[in-house]
Amino acid sequence: MASSLSDKTAAAAPAKLTSMHDDTILEGSCMCNDLVEVVERSAIASARWLGRGDNNAADQAAVDALRGALNELPIHGTVVIGEGQKDEAPELYVGEELGAGGREVHIAVDPLEGTNLTAKGLPGAISVLAVASPGGLFPAPDIYMDKLSVGAVAAGHIDIEAPVKENLKAIARAYDIKLGEVTVTVLERDRHKELIREIRDAGARIKLIPDGDITSAIAAGVAGTGDHLTIGKGGATEGVIAAAAMKALGGEIQAKMWPSSPKQVEMCRERGIIDVTRKLGTDDLVQGNVIFAAAGVTSGSLLKGVTYFPHGARTNAVIMCTRCNVVRFVDTIHLFAKNIHKEIRL
Repeated sequence: MASSLSDKTAAAAPAKLTSMHDDTILEGSCMCNDLVEVVERSAIASARWLGRGDNNAADQAAVDALRGALNELPIHGTVVIGEGQKDEAPELYVGEELGAGGREVHIAVDPLEGTNLTAKGLPGAISVLAVASPGGLFPAPDIYMDKLSVGAVAAGHIDIEAPVKENLKAIARAYDIKLGEVTVTVLERDRHKELIREIRDAGARIKLIPDGDITSAIAAGVAGTGDHLTIGKGGATEGVIAAAAMKALGGEIQAKMWPSSPKQVEMCRERGIIDVTRKLGTDDLVQGNVIFAAAGVTSGSLLKGVTYFPHGARTNAVIMCTRCNVVRFVDTIHLFAKNIHKEIRL
């Protein structure tokens, strides 16, 4: 890993989580700090393409950096959520084995969530992954999933099968605020026109975003972002990664698969998802202990983006680990040369 000077500040510590799941991720020393460096390297590589209009180049830079960093770790990792199937992606495909050898883990990864955001220089792009023991991550196919996510305060008060207005009222009661003070994040898509109308008719505030399923879900679980609910149909694979963070934060995500064709129904069945109408909760999407790591590529409400200076870069990342029982925000200065010729800014 690149040499760095890090200021690591522990933030919230959720209640200790236990599971009957076979948690090989618990063996030996925890790898959460190593995973921070993985997403930092990916963010640094992709952020060089900020605003250059090349989605593919930004994504490829992230993939190459993240894959290379994972291959240095003492793990025997298997990608269960990645860039696609083997015939669709040459790297980080589902089933690819990574690591230098060691403990068995399953990996869900999105090297660059927000390729459009990066290419256009817009806020909210991140490099992100989740790691759990084998069988700990829901094997979602790359299709849509209907999702709603809330933080710890509103956890237990929502129901994806209830009318939108009822969920908004429940969230308002949980936070002891007026319904008109509830802020809802929704992807700005044609498929959400009716959903947006229902939210507006209910009187809640809406934050429409161009991209960023994972970031917006996590923001609803972190105090200070001003977000209370993220709702709508987005990527199923992103839903699993977001669930890893929500579990560490004490929040809640509920979801249902949303296949749009018989072929997609068959894709679900091939992954062992027989009932595509089944309501899924946080513990269905992530079992046992889990590590979530993300680094900002472009600045957003949760993480700052990468900034460069002569012979170095600065990153802002977050690590959430249910084994270590921490949520840690990490501000790191990466030095690209051994000799420092300029003072490091605080």
